[in-house]
Amino acid sequence: MNLQSNDFEIFGLAPRFAQDKSEIDTRWKELQREVHPDRFAMHGTASQRVAMQWSVRINEAYQRLKNPLRRAAYLCEMHGVEIQAENNTTMPSDFLIQQMEWRENLDEAKNEEAVNRLGDEVYKEQNDTIEHCGYLIDEHQDYAAAAADVRKMMFIERFALDIERKLDLI
Repeated sequence: MNLQSNDFEIFGLAPRFAQDKSEIDTRWKELQREVHPDRFAMHGTASQRVAMQWSVRINEAYQRLKNPLRRAAYLCEMHGVEIQAENNTTMPSDFLIQQMEWRENLDEAKNEEAVNRLGDEVYKEQNDTIEHCGYLIDEHQDYAAAAADVRKMMFIERFALDIERKLDLI
């Protein structure tokens, strides 16, 4: 294992979408303990610098592995399918219509109950999309289709933040 190893190799996990978050958390703590720069104080500055690089790399991997959206995007890219969120805005027409309806409903929502009701709908769609994306990756290794779900999840995540902002204003 080296700094260029993939996140799953660093954490000793199978490169799958389905992961146990508590296992990721436990492994992150173990790895951070192993490479903590204070453990290398007696080995000189160079060893401490390498330990610091490992610490940063482990944190980077941890952030990616614990987040389903980032983990799915990483798995797609590991298998040669770029997400291209900036260039590829192609979405199924039914999802585009749903986006417009959500935007209209958010604009029209005047009270907390209406915003929360919309939030429940959006979070359900988010969970369904995460589950579907995991199915595409783990069961079918269909990374191109999973990339479409990742782009959809990116929109849903941004929209969920808009819902939170609206709730803060009410």
